[in-house]
Amino acid sequence: MLIPGLVSVTFRQLSVEEIGELATECGLQAVEWGGDVHVPPGDFAAARRALDTGLKVAAYGSYYRAGVSDRGDLAAILETAAELDAPLVRVWAGTAGSAECPDRGPVVEALQHAVEHAEAMGTRIALEYHGNTLTDTLDSTVQLLEEVEGVVSYWQPRGGQDVFSAVHEVRTLEPVTAHVFSWGPGGFKDRLPLAARRDMWRPVLTELARDGIERNALLEFVLDDSPEQFREDAKSLLSYLKPQ
Repeated sequence: MLIPGLVSVTFRQLSVEEIGELATECGLQAVEWGGDVHVPPGDFAAARRALDTGLKVAAYGSYYRAGVSDRGDLAAILETAAELDAPLVRVWAGTAGSAECPDRGPVVEALQHAVEHAEAMGTRIALEYHGNTLTDTLDSTVQLLEEVEGVVSYWQPRGGQDVFSAVHEVRTLEPVTAHVFSWGPGGFKDRLPLAARRDMWRPVLTELARDGIERNALLEFVLDDSPEQFREDAKSLLSYLKPQ
């Protein structure tokens, strides 16, 4: 079962309350609350405001860089995730791509440390699927999932990605969350309406839902950072989740 929602940092300019109102208006059910603006680590009052929106907490979106960030930062992140009752804490696998990181050891060891502490706090560590980290390719991500017991993965598409490779990545990774957006070949600066990649998102979301396990499908990277476009993207996402 796929839970439709959004990543709160899609609209850094909006308050927690405004994020909640927009999501609810659009028929979305869940939010990944970002740790950089909306719910900073240690800000329990902000966490309570997020809970007051009545939306399911999909995850706590941290900017913890395993192997690079100070491990002392992890405690406040996990405590804030616990305040949110977040089932997942999103982290980043270092700051270098797999081809530029011959020694994976520090990232692997830091991730294992994070997983163990997260489990003690009742949550799980999930990897952002992203360039310039050790999750920049499918092969490197699969290796990391094997190297770090208990860690799970997100998934998001590359700019202009073909349908076959997108479905193959989702089938292989079985990600807990998909960040849902459409980019042209130019990537981040080439944002499109979600409907522009209906050809990819229909089969990707079908694959993501195939085993019936609850996962998140969260909107992000809206064209022109526009709430109006977001409303259209939300309609597209909800239509893709309906049985064909």
